[in-house]
Amino acid sequence: MKVEETYDIVIVGAGHAGCEAALAAARLGFETIMFTVSMDSVALMPCNPNIGGSSKGHLVREIDALGGEMGKNIDKTYIQSKMLNVSKGPAVHSLRAQADKGEYTKQMRLTLQHQEKLTLRQAEVSELICEPAEEGRYKVTGVKTFSGATYHAKAVVLCTGVYLKAFCIYGDTITHTGPNGLMSADHLSDSMTDAGISLRRFKTGTPPRIDGLTIDYSKMSEQKGDEHIQPFSFTNTEDDIKRDQISCWLTYTNEETHKIIEDNIDRSPLFSGVIKGTGPRYCPSIEDKIHKFPDKERHQLFIEPEGEFTTEMYLDGMSSSMPEDVQYRMVHSVAGLENARIVRPAYAIEYDCISATDLKPSLEFKSVDGLFSAGQINGSSGYEEAGAQGLIAGINAARLLQGKEPVVLSRSDGYIGVLIDDLVTKETKEPYRMMTSRAEYRLLLRQDNADLRLTDIGHEIGLIDEERYSAFCEKRSIIEAEVERLKNVMVGANKKVQDFLARHESSPVHTAVSLADLIRRPELGYEAVAELDEERPEIISDVRNEIVEQIDITLKYEGYIERQQRQVEHFLKMEKKKIPADIDYGKVKNLRIEARQKLEMIRPASIGQASRISGVSPADVNMIILYLS
Repeated sequence: MKVEETYDIVIVGAGHAGCEAALAAARLGFETIMFTVSMDSVALMPCNPNIGGSSKGHLVREIDALGGEMGKNIDKTYIQSKMLNVSKGPAVHSLRAQADKGEYTKQMRLTLQHQEKLTLRQAEVSELICEPAEEGRYKVTGVKTFSGATYHAKAVVLCTGVYLKAFCIYGDTITHTGPNGLMSADHLSDSMTDAGISLRRFKTGTPPRIDGLTIDYSKMSEQKGDEHIQPFSFTNTEDDIKRDQISCWLTYTNEETHKIIEDNIDRSPLFSGVIKGTGPRYCPSIEDKIHKFPDKERHQLFIEPEGEFTTEMYLDGMSSSMPEDVQYRMVHSVAGLENARIVRPAYAIEYDCISATDLKPSLEFKSVDGLFSAGQINGSSGYEEAGAQGLIAGINAARLLQGKEPVVLSRSDGYIGVLIDDLVTKETKEPYRMMTSRAEYRLLLRQDNADLRLTDIGHEIGLIDEERYSAFCEKRSIIEAEVERLKNVMVGANKKVQDFLARHESSPVHTAVSLADLIRRPELGYEAVAELDEERPEIISDVRNEIVEQIDITLKYEGYIERQQRQVEHFLKMEKKKIPADIDYGKVKNLRIEARQKLEMIRPASIGQASRISGVSPADVNMIILYLS
């Protein structure tokens, strides 16, 4: 007799996407089961040992503002924290934290295990259970595991990461396995194909892991964490999470390293044709970097600790699929690594994934009702991109069961909106990586104001509780009231003011000005003008520093922010012009053939989305508008 159980929602995969999807679904009140090929792979960090970084830090703070878990978990388990791009404007400031990989996994697994309405199960999901729906579509009704067990459900979220028919490669060594030697999922791909889902092959890679006891750190530059710690989660303060930090180290490749790679390039499976999958453009292997940038004399290598209770070090910047003997010579050619021992060789991993243009903006498949997809299976790369998609997919699986409209964040709402819109609208030919340059409204979508942008949405969804929402509303009220007050407090051109300005190397004033006008000056700020602000209210709050930061940014960048908000208003007008789901593009006159084909394939939900499809010109968009009107 086979096992047969019924749940509301099934989550396939327990990586960063699966964890967020499962927690969201269960927290919204639905009986949820999450499958993993191994309990040791829950929230696994098979590649880099960090969370956040340029643009990725924005995603983590947005996940937190919506009620997700990633920010809270890295706050519990970081071993070094650093704010990147601080010499630039606030739009590109990005928080990055080194994680204790083992602790990150343990703490997330513990959170999942204690979550009501959530069941964890170690098993390989091998089959989707689908039944025909109207118009040649399918409807998912559950899954089967390789053991033959059946799990009925009203919605299924695929978060399979890099496990589908995965194999790891270095040199001529090929193992049919997932990352870190965990078993691959070899059967689900065929079931997906049977349901009409097309698959393709992508690849990613990792660098060697080095025994830290065999490294000569005296030949490297020490990279310390920040003295002031900024939490990822808006629920934490610096005092809540501050602890001793562990240093990273910086070294470089050199001419010898490059010659070793060049002399053995024919042995690289990347160039010999063994690897068929498309790799990430913005995280290339070291042999790819040497091949594409032959004139560059050296490349940075960051030596990053994998955790507090291990001597393994991650060699960030030397991702490779070179043979094992070549890897040793590459590593030993680097200053400080002359006698280093490799604990785990570098490898590339190739896997099945989908084209995310087969998904709706809600991350539900267009052709299979109730089936959602999130994470690297969608053709993205990175823990943060996966977690963001998982959260949205889990929310929308729950909302489908609630009979509510899906949550779809626009490009003006957050980086999560940009990420998902890019994936489902643009044909991604390689693993997609989030970057600040992809967000056209990045001055509005800063990491520091993620809660101000998204907490209302998280509360409406049901993932932000009343206590947290009340504290957030109080913070927002203080910021708004204080900004308005500062615009109305005037100071004259008297001696006290002129002396103050001289001390701060700021130009004198000739007429009365508001405190807001003074704060807008680069050399001044909210704290600096306190001595001129005789009736300033005392801000008593655990997040006083965050409030002050918002006041300064709001006033200093007010003109730029207002201009970008006007751009957003125009953008939203295009997004509100909906395109019927059943539109026949064959009846739209004067569409170019390429545009017609792309529109039929992607079937955009709005004029705005149509305008972002590669191959659809402004003239094509105008033809659609004319047809609809």
